[in-house]
Amino acid sequence: MTSMSPQSADVVIVGGAVMGSSTAYHLLADPGFSGRVIVIERDPTYQLSASALSAASIRQQYSSAVNIRISLYGIGFLRQIGEHLAVDGERPEIDLKEGGYLYCASPAGAQILRENQALQVAEGADILLMDPAALKARFPWLNTDDLEAGTWGRTGEGWFDGWGLLQAFRKKARSLGAEYIKGEVAAIEREGNTIVAVRLTDGTRIACGSLVNCAGSGGRGIAERAGISIPVQAKRRYVFTFTCRDEVANCPLLIDTSGAYVRPEGTGFICGASPEADGDPDWSDADPASQEIDFAFFEEFIWPSLAHRVPAFEAIKPGRAWAGPYDMCLLDHNAIVGRAGALTNFYVCNGFSGHGLQQSPAIGRGLSELIVDGRYRTLDLSDLGYERVLANRPLLERNVI
Repeated sequence: MTSMSPQSADVVIVGGAVMGSSTAYHLLADPGFSGRVIVIERDPTYQLSASALSAASIRQQYSSAVNIRISLYGIGFLRQIGEHLAVDGERPEIDLKEGGYLYCASPAGAQILRENQALQVAEGADILLMDPAALKARFPWLNTDDLEAGTWGRTGEGWFDGWGLLQAFRKKARSLGAEYIKGEVAAIEREGNTIVAVRLTDGTRIACGSLVNCAGSGGRGIAERAGISIPVQAKRRYVFTFTCRDEVANCPLLIDTSGAYVRPEGTGFICGASPEADGDPDWSDADPASQEIDFAFFEEFIWPSLAHRVPAFEAIKPGRAWAGPYDMCLLDHNAIVGRAGALTNFYVCNGFSGHGLQQSPAIGRGLSELIVDGRYRTLDLSDLGYERVLANRPLLERNVI
């Protein structure tokens, strides 16, 4: 597939991780689409992709309605993944655990938490608002001394095998006819406001009816080759693991007032946090130095924060850790999805700011509908559109972790 012979596809997707593979699957499963789909992936091992390296969780505890709706759709899809993505009778498993998210709020943050929970419930999410006594009764290992409130997802929130989801989308897309090419886009050919072809670094030219940018940490570069700018920067995030001497029963994915998070993983736990903006390191796939792990961040911030909230975590045994890319939308920490301005056949799917895995079912379906029918049918994603970037109109999201 990397020969110099002319090729063409109705839809070319740049990036074959969870977003690219979800879009490919949804296109080929759409009764209104009968074209050819080519997915270009520069690293089929996905070893540096956010899909493979993230903490892989899903929540409805957002402050914007579109994100709540996306995740409500997503949890329904994940619950039925065996039916959606089975291939030749083989049903994928992603080990979905609906343990819930638990957001903790100090007196200063309690009102925002209440407002968010009211919106979430109005949208149909199963989120409980709890006072310190209720929190202590349900989670007796939790330090509630400095808390005023908490919200917990009784159902519909939790964590899963992100690698399994990526592979399930990819396998199903391939079974439906998606062609995956190992390669890297060197140039994008435009004629006026129309993308006509992509050219790979090996010289291969692929003509396209539509081009979709699902390139993850390389998404900004792909947009630049198409002649547009997106406010997306790949940042570095760490995931640390540990085991605990004492039992912490029925632990949800807990977000402390400090911003540090922790959740169960096997017999232990994984944890992390977003650094302060003035100390937030960039990520580069090509620079190993940008992928190094800052163990001091765990020792000096994450562990003390979590040990304060869960005293049992004072006695832990640290385990392995890793770093991965976090494609941050600098405008508002929300994804940029849809047709890119005046370009008639170029679609962006970038800047998910840590939400990509959980949003992939709804986003992949939405993009496929936009390409096939020119509009969203299942779920209106227009609030995430590129138009807000052109207008410098942020979509406020107060629940950023």
